[in-house]
Amino acid sequence: MHPVVPPLPRSLADPRPVVGVGTVIWFAAAVVLLVAGGPRVWIWACLTGGLLGLIGFAMMHWQGSAARRGTRGPQRDLF
Repeated sequence: MHPVVPPLPRSLADPRPVVGVGTVIWFAAAVVLLVAGGPRVWIWACLTGGLLGLIGFAMMHWQGSAARRGTRGPQRDLF
């Protein structure tokens, strides 16, 4: 018999704080590199990381809206 695993608390299952902190860190690193005169490749990499974080936020918002409307597809229990 398999043990019953309780669901995670909502605060631990929510990915938004992790994505938010990561996005802020990428943009902060880009600013530091701009001020310090870092290599352009690193600056662009940091800006790209921040942009991907913003895209991640947009996707989470889009999926959450679909879940609230009840129009989500095969994915279950996103929020």
